[in-house]
Amino acid sequence: MQQQILKDKTFTNSIGMQFVRIEHGTFMMGSANANLPEELTGGREYLQDGDWDEQPIHQVTLSNPFYFGIYQVTNAQYEQFQSSHNELRGKLGFSQDDDEAVVFVDWHDATNFCKWLSEKENLPYRLPTEAEWEYACRAGTTTHYHIGDTIPQEFHKNVCESWYPDEGRSRGEEEIVPLHVGKTEPNAWGLYDMHGNVEEWCQDWYGPYEPQSQTDPCGRETGLYRVTRGGSHSTLLCYLRSANRMGAVPEDKHWYIGFRVVCGEMPETSSFLPSTKVTLWGQNVKQDSKSAPAPESAYFAEPIPFVRIPEESNGPLFSRHNHVPAIVECPNGDMFSAWYSCVTERGRELTVAASRLRFGQTEWDPAEPFWGPPDRNNHATSLWRNENGRIYHFNGLSAAATWGPLALVLRYSDDNGATWSKPRFISPEHKLRHMPIASVFRRQDGSILLACDAVSGGNGGTAIWLSDDNGETWDDPGAGKPIPEFASGKSGGWIAGIHAAVVELSDGRLMAYGRGDTIDGRMPKSVSNDSGKTWHYSASQFPVVSGGQRCVLVRLKEGPIFLASFTGSRKTPEMMPLIDESGNERHVTGLFGALSYDDGESWSNIRLISDDGPDREIETMDGHPFIMGLNSAEPGGYLAVCQGTNGIIHLISSKQHYRFNYVWLKEAPPSEVRK
Repeated sequence: MQQQILKDKTFTNSIGMQFVRIEHGTFMMGSANANLPEELTGGREYLQDGDWDEQPIHQVTLSNPFYFGIYQVTNAQYEQFQSSHNELRGKLGFSQDDDEAVVFVDWHDATNFCKWLSEKENLPYRLPTEAEWEYACRAGTTTHYHIGDTIPQEFHKNVCESWYPDEGRSRGEEEIVPLHVGKTEPNAWGLYDMHGNVEEWCQDWYGPYEPQSQTDPCGRETGLYRVTRGGSHSTLLCYLRSANRMGAVPEDKHWYIGFRVVCGEMPETSSFLPSTKVTLWGQNVKQDSKSAPAPESAYFAEPIPFVRIPEESNGPLFSRHNHVPAIVECPNGDMFSAWYSCVTERGRELTVAASRLRFGQTEWDPAEPFWGPPDRNNHATSLWRNENGRIYHFNGLSAAATWGPLALVLRYSDDNGATWSKPRFISPEHKLRHMPIASVFRRQDGSILLACDAVSGGNGGTAIWLSDDNGETWDDPGAGKPIPEFASGKSGGWIAGIHAAVVELSDGRLMAYGRGDTIDGRMPKSVSNDSGKTWHYSASQFPVVSGGQRCVLVRLKEGPIFLASFTGSRKTPEMMPLIDESGNERHVTGLFGALSYDDGESWSNIRLISDDGPDREIETMDGHPFIMGLNSAEPGGYLAVCQGTNGIIHLISSKQHYRFNYVWLKEAPPSEVRK
């Protein structure tokens, strides 16, 4: 039977899967200068030339024929291998019928299906390589789609940047579309659904293209993400093109990804490309522990930018919008920062950048990519170092675009951030309460606390996650608890305000300040006496935090709690009074710091985060200027903070890195400009 099958043009296997023979050949893989029309990009100008990772175009030769699945694997076919998958039919409303493409399968599920089928039929079933997939999809064409440079209406399935299943932002059940296979026009080689319906897992580890000609390539030697191809429902049409590349964490499973099967041995000439080059933040990282001497007097250093991305960059990092940072001190004395880089915050291009300030240096390294499955929105990042020097990286991972349907992942580094572990899911479901905030710490009882936004909008609050076993398992204590009534002060299951900063009080209670959910015109304060199961709300004494701003709280080594926040919004700055060294009241605006010696009951030593020098222009987020001086400081940014071994407080906005110490914070601000 095997010999006969491998000679036929088509064949149908024992479970009803149909295959067509694809002859060997050579093609040009990738695309450049796409010049995509607006109907494909949804009006996103930065997508007009396609994705950066589709270049350089290079010649690929496939030396052997192979059989390609005519259709995507269906529920009925997959469940002959794994009958329990039937319980996932209709999850979130998707893929209920026998002949719909199977979804909620990860890369390992798809690979194990191929192994099962190979043993069952004594035939070499496997996932396609990325090169085989594009070759088969194009079917001899060089246009954006096998149909041409535009794609007919029959391929359009909920074309948008979807928020589903986020109840607050999606259109609800209107966004559920059928995933039946074979309902659109096949390509010239008889293959259906190569553009859309569901993405398809490929064999390859994802990595950048190389310019040289290749024969039977099968991706990189190793990596973080497996390639997916073809695009899906509920996305912009440009992501359905023949050349477009996507990728996903191999353990990820959701309603966007299914798979298709190839029958054929891997050619003997198949070869891996070497692993991608080590990024700058991972190069020449010293492993000996270092710490600069602690300043004996008041210390405030000139702020330095930590975001260094060349102008007009349009991938893999983006000069347009860099935001939501995290910062940590490495055991070797280096500072390490990560943040997201994008053009639009809801787009699939949003990725995570990182940079390193090496011990003894005065300038951060240029930024390079840190984390980000391609064409998945990666909202957002948090970093934390434990007592043994292990650095933890937390990140949200979207199913597609937008930060509504996020899973929550964790990685760690034991070598000062030079290398990082494979990602592991803290919580694998793509839903709310999974967007990390740069507020992580070890509690007095030994547990680790991680704050995450509970909603995707500007109001609605913040959740916390707790781990009692050093990050192995995690729990969301507020899940399923009462819905808060912030304005009335009635307790509820999460913190008032998004992007909340959290700190532990001396008696083990938790206190948080957040953005939005304003109480009596002030920034909301939340306190929990049951480890985050319920929270109680009141108005703080501080101005509200608005768009483009995030506050921070941290318990300093010297004992008091440090707060950094803003006096008003970026667009409409407000003036806030403070008492200077002469005892007079002076009104200031912008980024300020404050200390509390009584667990947040009162705040003192309020001063601008400024050198109090002559007015001068400095850059804030995305290159916008602001005036720093005696009475004004940076007007906005998402703050992150850590305190170094030598006591220096490292505070970053979305652009600048501030360094000062506790002695400086305790000093009353001057009454006149410092010379």
